[in-house]
Amino acid sequence: MKFLADMGISPRTVNWLKAAGYDVVHLVDEGLERLPDDEILLKARLEGRILLTVDLDFGYLLAVSGATLPSVIIFRLGNERYEIINERLVEVLNRFERDLIAGAIISVSDRDFRVRQLPI
Repeated sequence: MKFLADMGISPRTVNWLKAAGYDVVHLVDEGLERLPDDEILLKARLEGRILLTVDLDFGYLLAVSGATLPSVIIFRLGNERYEIINERLVEVLNRFERDLIAGAIISVSDRDFRVRQLPI
């Protein structure tokens, strides 16, 4: 799996994913920190990447677009420290790999996961 990290995702999470063998880029690494949300989704789709974000707007944009990709993992945590995001991300990758490959929005909270298949 390949990932694109939005601005709210720590570079430490990116480095952790890279160390685990994943292909991952952070928007800031490519000088794209001001890229509009719709263009971030397009970039993720064209590059076959799963978007990692804390921004709820991406779920809305995907829903209204009718798109089937890219998959998006939205972290809605009380504490968004990278260690907690990494811990929850391990659970998502272990439990929902098929959903991510097929196209889904996965909302990750402190207590649970909500999976919505695309298109919505």
